[in-house]
Amino acid sequence: MNASTAGRLLIATPTLLDPNFHRSVLFMVEHSEEGALGLVLNRPTAAPVSDHVADWADVAAPPALVFVGGPVANEVAVGLAQDPGTPPDSWMEALPGIGLIDLTEPPAAYGGVGRARVFSGYAGWEATQLDFELATGSWVILTADADTVFTSDPADLWRRVLARDPGLLRMYASYPTDPRLN
Repeated sequence: MNASTAGRLLIATPTLLDPNFHRSVLFMVEHSEEGALGLVLNRPTAAPVSDHVADWADVAAPPALVFVGGPVANEVAVGLAQDPGTPPDSWMEALPGIGLIDLTEPPAAYGGVGRARVFSGYAGWEATQLDFELATGSWVILTADADTVFTSDPADLWRRVLARDPGLLRMYASYPTDPRLN
């Protein structure tokens, strides 16, 4: 297994043709020898959080919409929160102050939270599957931060994250959607 990507961003390269991940930015929650789990940060739906998990609507990061977290288990709501006042024993921290939450509990059960995001489903990989995709250049790994994870402007996140890289990755930011039209 390569080094864990937990707490990092996975950025789909233009060569990744899977429509589930085309130009996607994922926040990786877990990555171990057993597999990996991430959440797509730039696929909001039109569904307001208040229509699905009303208890979390007041702390939902703008835009307060449900996001498509990935192609796995879209009937499952996955919650991500920042700065819980009192993290429970079940708190699964992926980055300091950011982790998975149980959306069946209200924010008060966590002693309040700074902000949250609600996802429909998640991205999942079996053991070594993500490692293979990383080795073939389908993804690049970048540093995650709270403002990226809870961005208020998910539409252009893929380009913005790549453009801030000081190296050659920033060239991907201007990669045309259809290179044949370049």
